[in-house]
Amino acid sequence: MKLKVPAKLDPQFAPLSLVCREMREATKENGQDLVIGVERNKGYTTTYKTRVYKDGTGHDEENFDFIERMVKALLWVAGGYKVIIAGSEVIGNKIKEAYSDGGSRDFDVHFMERVYERPFEVEIRSIENAPVDVSGAAPVGRHLDGCRIGFDAGGSDRKVSAVIDGETVYSEEVVWFPKINSDPDYHYAGILDAMKTAASKMPRVDAIGISSAGVYVDNRIMVASLFLKVSDEDFDKKVKNMYIDVCKEIGEDIPVEVANDGDVTALAGAMSLEDDSVLGVAMGTSEAVGYVDPQGNITGWLNELAFAPVDFCKNAMVDEWSGDYGCGVKYFSQDGVIKLAPFAGIELDESLSPAEKLKVVQGLMKEGDERAAAIYDTIGAYFGYAIAFYAEFYDMKHVLIMGRVTSGDGGALLLERAQEVLDVEFPELAKKIQLHIPDEKARRVGQSVAAASLPKINK
Repeated sequence: MKLKVPAKLDPQFAPLSLVCREMREATKENGQDLVIGVERNKGYTTTYKTRVYKDGTGHDEENFDFIERMVKALLWVAGGYKVIIAGSEVIGNKIKEAYSDGGSRDFDVHFMERVYERPFEVEIRSIENAPVDVSGAAPVGRHLDGCRIGFDAGGSDRKVSAVIDGETVYSEEVVWFPKINSDPDYHYAGILDAMKTAASKMPRVDAIGISSAGVYVDNRIMVASLFLKVSDEDFDKKVKNMYIDVCKEIGEDIPVEVANDGDVTALAGAMSLEDDSVLGVAMGTSEAVGYVDPQGNITGWLNELAFAPVDFCKNAMVDEWSGDYGCGVKYFSQDGVIKLAPFAGIELDESLSPAEKLKVVQGLMKEGDERAAAIYDTIGAYFGYAIAFYAEFYDMKHVLIMGRVTSGDGGALLLERAQEVLDVEFPELAKKIQLHIPDEKARRVGQSVAAASLPKINK
């Protein structure tokens, strides 16, 4: 595989965007259609259509390697407890084996079972009976009428705003420590206190919108790092319905909407840009992603691209949590910077925290160190190819790049290299997609204000 824009410090990088293109080319004459579907709550289904080599032509292994990565990607893009493979029984059976209890994708199986509270399954169908898209996209957000509370639950501070007809009349940030507290009453009290404070600044409360890291289904907390230390028993009993329960204390019939913080960031970006089709990617401790579709809706997808693969190379770095290789978290986060440092000839003190290691590299970048520049150059190449891969699933006009990895000169270089990849390797995407690092003007819609705009008031 020849890259027109090489990943300077990672010669074995094999972008999945090129794998997709090569598979389409290679199977033009000798291929068969295949459709992957993933089904989640309420029967919502997201599909991906592609082409593979015909069964029985000696390419079974290549077919499986490719489709397994695409199943994995689609699962973490959209989420689901059921995978549907239409068009090949051979591939379907191998996917069923991988995505089973004790199979190679055991982690993904159990994660999705926890989110959707359903046993995970793989269903095999004929191409004639292929799944179709059933959308859960909803016109969430951009509602600025009435008296609203916007709450943003961060890992180190919580923000709340009181918003009247789109104007912030009060906002506050309070330092808290949710990730190290095992008693869910601590979280409950903190959230309730913030809500009551905002409510006291308005004549009434018409709606409550909440932005929070994690996975949410029908306003219920399914997985969230804020409750890291809470036992499974307490999580089920006290955490799952926490936002719903707190809001009931503010008022019984108040419309409430809870959304992943990545989606709310993308929504804030879309509101600032006054446009739609926005993918927001925050490169920090991990890779956090949100999406606003062409209709201006939040889709209800997981958008957990930290665990979606971007690199087809089987020798790529393995993520410790999921046990899988080539996933976004090792490319678009502080881990990505740390991973590349030794290849750039930078030795980082092992006693430093990941955030401190990132600061060392950023300091070198500020001093004009070419080794640090090579790291950002490489991440930029990674990102350009990853954007083309994300375009297999997302309809995008804007990509917003945020997070501490992108601050300073490194972020500018990263963006420049990603743009070069699009220009020379994917010119059709370069014409359509604009890359942005939000400036102060683009940040004018704050996270808690965007959160406040989530629910629609029942008139």
